[in-house]
Amino acid sequence: MATRAKRTPAAKAKASSSSRKKGTAPEPADFNKDQEFAGYRDMLLIRRFEEKAGQLYGMGFIGGFCHLYIGQEAVVVGMQMALKEGDQVITGYRDHGHMLACGMEARGVMAELTGRRGGYSRGKGGSMHMFSKEKHFYGGHGIVGAQVSLGTGLAFANRYRDNGNISTAYFGDGASNQGQVYESFNMASLWKLPVIYVIENNRYAMGTAVSRSSAETDFSHRGLSFKIPGMQVDGMDVRAVKAAGEEAAEWCRSGKGPMILEMMTYRYRGHSMSDPAKYRSKDEVQKMRSEHDPIEQVKARLGDKKWATEEELKTVDREVREIVADAAEFAQSDPEPDASELFTDITI
Repeated sequence: MATRAKRTPAAKAKASSSSRKKGTAPEPADFNKDQEFAGYRDMLLIRRFEEKAGQLYGMGFIGGFCHLYIGQEAVVVGMQMALKEGDQVITGYRDHGHMLACGMEARGVMAELTGRRGGYSRGKGGSMHMFSKEKHFYGGHGIVGAQVSLGTGLAFANRYRDNGNISTAYFGDGASNQGQVYESFNMASLWKLPVIYVIENNRYAMGTAVSRSSAETDFSHRGLSFKIPGMQVDGMDVRAVKAAGEEAAEWCRSGKGPMILEMMTYRYRGHSMSDPAKYRSKDEVQKMRSEHDPIEQVKARLGDKKWATEEELKTVDREVREIVADAAEFAQSDPEPDASELFTDITI
């Protein structure tokens, strides 16, 4: 009697993809214990870092603008799990979480927030303008939607060099209505550029609900006229993000061009530190926190599967808090940049 050959995980994923309804996301990834722990720690680091940044801003140690990522941690952590070394990341002004997920040091990020010489831009960029070529992180950009064109340019460079790398360009639901986004879509599709467009739909473009500011509220459809496929993903579940990210990465690496991932997520704080967020109810925010929090979901799974005790989870939290406290102390004591720094990194 003939035996049926076993399918590899990659083959199973491919079969699952072909049988799904077009535009729907794959099933969440099946995490093992190590992956759950890694996701928990990475998201918790972002959460605690942002909480501390908010405190320092209120105390006057951070000037200018400061946009916190609290609530959206699963998006960038899940995507980083799906990428490989050499892939680039570029984003807008809600960027601290992306920096940490890329492996940038908490000390350097916090020092940049406080304008110190130990910061990633030597204290000259602040919250919205940090870079790390070593970690393949290309900003932090303050102009709404500008990073989409730059991320498309990174993808063009990858295709030109034929290096197998892909670019991941993050932007929000508000930036999705910018003209340069569609110019980028057209170029990326025309030249089959390896770029994943990650739309972090946190439901409010600054202070305006998506339903009031966008004629098409399904942002995964935004690339259809350019023949760019897209899918909506549960951006509050790190497993769902990883699964969709892997599928998008495979699509791009195989030479099929760009893909759009609309991450359905939610920010708990205002648009920036100066925003009291009175355009939504406290009940709405609390409902998201209690029912869909990305970190609490992982914590619950670790407990349900008996992969971690409450004490072990507290230990992780304690270690993360120590890293953040050290970063905050460094950021407050590190010297300010010398006046001569005004004339570096510029072309006259």
